[in-house]
Amino acid sequence: MTGAIKAWAGRRNTRILGVGAYRPRTALTNADILKHLDSSDEWIRRRSGVVTRHRADRQETLAYMAVEAGKGALKSAGITADDVDLIIVATATRMRQIPHVSPEIAFKIGAGTTAAFDVSAGCAGFVYGLNIAHSSVTSGSARNVLVIGVERLLDVTDPTDRGTAFLMGDGAGAVVVGVSDAPAIGPVIWGSDGSRSDLLQQSVAWDELRESYEKGKPEQPWPSLRMQGREVFRWAVWQMADVAREALDTAGVSVAELDAFIPHQANMRITDSLVKELKLPERVVVARDVSDTGNTSAASIPLAMEKLLSSGQVSSGATALMIGFGAGLSYAGVVARLP
Repeated sequence: MTGAIKAWAGRRNTRILGVGAYRPRTALTNADILKHLDSSDEWIRRRSGVVTRHRADRQETLAYMAVEAGKGALKSAGITADDVDLIIVATATRMRQIPHVSPEIAFKIGAGTTAAFDVSAGCAGFVYGLNIAHSSVTSGSARNVLVIGVERLLDVTDPTDRGTAFLMGDGAGAVVVGVSDAPAIGPVIWGSDGSRSDLLQQSVAWDELRESYEKGKPEQPWPSLRMQGREVFRWAVWQMADVAREALDTAGVSVAELDAFIPHQANMRITDSLVKELKLPERVVVARDVSDTGNTSAASIPLAMEKLLSSGQVSSGATALMIGFGAGLSYAGVVARLP
């Protein structure tokens, strides 16, 4: 046999080297939301825990927010864009499907012609991207990977929909994954349940909208998020607790050894229920960024991570359990040391 392929370098350990965040300039209070929604501030807080959320303006595009968060992560990691070998962007709100947004982000961040692609896995997208980054570094195909979660969810939210209007927000969070002397990112537990994909979905498909316009009589409303909240809540609490336990077991970390819990910031009630199901000790710091930032889908975990670190609630090197879950239905859980 001829043409033998040269073996890759030995597998490497990985860790999160840095984290960055971008929150849009405009903050919307519940009073702002209630201008279009038949509800009350007390109801919104009780149902979700959300007090404010950020809305991106026209200048704060997906690319702009992602670049700002990415720059913060690079600075935190102590590297430059030239050191990045791969950029992974997790988003579900890219309104222009072609081209994907990551090459634009790579160019604007100064990473030149580095490899770049998008991941669309809803609220689990960031942890999916983290796993791909980890695998790329351990295999030797990359040394530093920039993973960005970015969303403009308010672009696809019906302001009159009682199931979603008060929950969603815009923003971006990013991390750099690189080489480590010791293991600092555990195995990712991920999966999906397509039999329940209708629980959280776009109200109208783009081809259905096109057909209405071709007839000259648009009959379909602009596509927006629709969620069967009660069913999603039950799925998230009961099944994600098992995923979280499996992520801990696979990483060889006990609940008693955890320093922080950073779940997808879907809803404060879901977070509180997961804390109870997992029987987390009171000393474990729990991310509750949803109160100030709302549900930002793929951006929520890195945004919450950055807030815990920048506020001093947790320290560098803390052991954290992260779990993302949502549309698809898709999910992913992992234990990792914080940068």
